[in-house]
Formats: sequence, structure tokens, C-alpha cells
Amino acid sequence: MGRGKCSTIIVALGFMLLMCSDSSIVVSAETHVVGDSKGWGFSVSYDSWSSGKTFAAGDTLVFNYQGGVHNAVAVSASEYRSCKVRNAADAAATASGTARFGLKKGVNYFICGVPGHCAAGMKIRVVAN
Repeated sequence: MGRGKCSTIIVALGFMLLMCSDSSIVVSAETHVVGDSKGWGFSVSYDSWSSGKTFAAGDTLVFNYQGGVHNAVAVSASEYRSCKVRNAADAAATASGTARFGLKKGVNYFICGVPGHCAAGMKIRVVAN
């Protein structure tokens, strides 16, 4: 009878050890401030800014900008290329001055939807692993 109890305890300890080791693999999502201290505007090359960073699905991009002047809109690949937002409500400048987006796995596209701003460089493409 003693052997059965011992085996059960060993299996339980093994399971607990496995659970503890799996928890060390979990990586928490990161928050990335687009343009760092310069924020979202005309003074940053967003291709250069994003090229040295690693992004993962679940990470958050934070866009800080001058409220009432700019915005940040998640767009499709075709909207990114054309710098045109399908939904006019998304393109309106917002007063808040901050926008946050969770990244999905794959390519994520964002632009400033204010006419002329995307064409002037306010666009970013981010690939999340």
C-alpha cells in the first residue's frame, strides 16, 4: 500500500514542477510609445523607429500626438498604401492626444487620417510575431 501513495505523490510533484516551469515561459506584453519622446507627428521617420524593435502579438502601441491636430487610425494594407481612410469618422482629428492599439499577429498598419498627414510621413507598419 505504501508504494501506491508514493507513486501518487511523485506524479503530483512532477505535475507541479511542470506547471511551475511552464509559467516561466509566459512573456508579458510590452507597451511601445510610437516615436518615443517625440511622439506621433512630422519629426520622426517611423520606418527607422520601428526597424530596431521587436513586436509581439498582444503588445500595445501608444500614439501620443497634439490633440485636435492629429489622430492615429488602424487601417488595412490598401488604406496604408493609398493614405486614405474608408471611414470618415476614423479620419477626424481627436482631442484626446492619445490612442492605444493592441497588435495582432502579422502586419499591423496605422496612419494619421487627417488629409495630407499620412502622405507627409505619418504612417507606420509594424510586424508582430
